[in-house]
Amino acid sequence: MSNLIKRFISDNTGIIIRIDDIAENMNWQLMEKCEELFDKYNIKPVLGVIPNNKDEELLKYPKKENFWELVRGWERKGWEISMHGYSHVYSQSTKKKDYFGYGGKSEFFGIELEKQILKIKNGLEKFDNEKIKIRTFYAPNHTYDLNTFKALKKCNIRNIVDGYGLMPYEKDGLSFIPQLFYKILILPFGVQSTQIHLNYWEEKDFKNFKNFIEKNQDKILSFDQALSKVNNSFFYKLINLSLEKILKLLRFFNKTKD
Repeated sequence: MSNLIKRFISDNTGIIIRIDDIAENMNWQLMEKCEELFDKYNIKPVLGVIPNNKDEELLKYPKKENFWELVRGWERKGWEISMHGYSHVYSQSTKKKDYFGYGGKSEFFGIELEKQILKIKNGLEKFDNEKIKIRTFYAPNHTYDLNTFKALKKCNIRNIVDGYGLMPYEKDGLSFIPQLFYKILILPFGVQSTQIHLNYWEEKDFKNFKNFIEKNQDKILSFDQALSKVNNSFFYKLINLSLEKILKLLRFFNKTKD
């Protein structure tokens, strides 16, 4: 019995590496070091690519002229190329009424359905022109409303790397892989995603990340491996709801302090 429990825990514990804000303009020095690290340990991350980056902060970083050629190369390696918003420009205030309760500003929340559909279609057109297939999405600043999910389904995207939960789950025709923490850590049980912003990193952050990869390489999953863990049992639904309430409460108090 003990061995069965250990096997069950091992089979249902892991993390996917999700990197946000991948665009022509970014911290390419660190991105290149991460690519070498991923190749060394055969890690297949999820890369959130901005199809039409207009974010003024990101545009300050060095630009790669062969960016889309690099993205196609990552896709050939089996890395998951995900659509990370459209322009990464926040135009709306959520007033903490966004679907996951993160608060802050948003590129999608509060925008009428047809305009959200157009944003996603325009993004998909860019990827299609670059011969890159997209099946996953996550919004800048984690902010969605119900129209965002309707727009994604209308555009045949049904996988979202965001949400609360102990395990990947399905809801209203969409699959969610939870993203719970800002820090890079693995829970003793469950499958989740990191949230990494290389543009904010210093060399010490990369060293810590490298140590994490070396220590936990056997627990790092590909997107497909994580997706195969979707579990909608009553037990997990109850756990997911509890985690959601706890984390929303913690985030509320942290923002209140700020």
